[in-house]
Amino acid sequence: MGHTCNSIVINADYNKVFDMSNDIGKWQDYFDEYTKSEVVEKSDTKLVFNLTHKNGNSWQSYRLLFKDEKFTYASRVEPMFPFVYMKIIWLYRDVDGGTEMTWIQDFQMAEGAKFNDEKFEGLLNEHSANNLKRFKNIIETS
Repeated sequence: MGHTCNSIVINADYNKVFDMSNDIGKWQDYFDEYTKSEVVEKSDTKLVFNLTHKNGNSWQSYRLLFKDEKFTYASRVEPMFPFVYMKIIWLYRDVDGGTEMTWIQDFQMAEGAKFNDEKFEGLLNEHSANNLKRFKNIIETS
């Protein structure tokens, strides 16, 4: 099983950070690896969405929004490969200087995937750190 946990403090109030970071329609701007992000189903607390990676792979995930409790939960749905599972929790916490946003990802790579859990964990930590900085910059300058 792979596990990552990465955080950043964004100099903005919680509502702005939560709302902007969960605007999936703009994730192709927020993340450096997505070329397309679209919500296909929406309710007050659940989003079903499709993402397309710059390598051309696409998949569907869902995201549960718990704004009052300051967290979200997401899971990749289909196709699962290269994962057996991919679960993501985003936590938000008021701190001096703004809002701390933490991304926790738990996953297991499938047999036959290009990377094993350990290798992908390293890549994911690197990508998460870079993307958190992108989120910080976008939110703080908007």
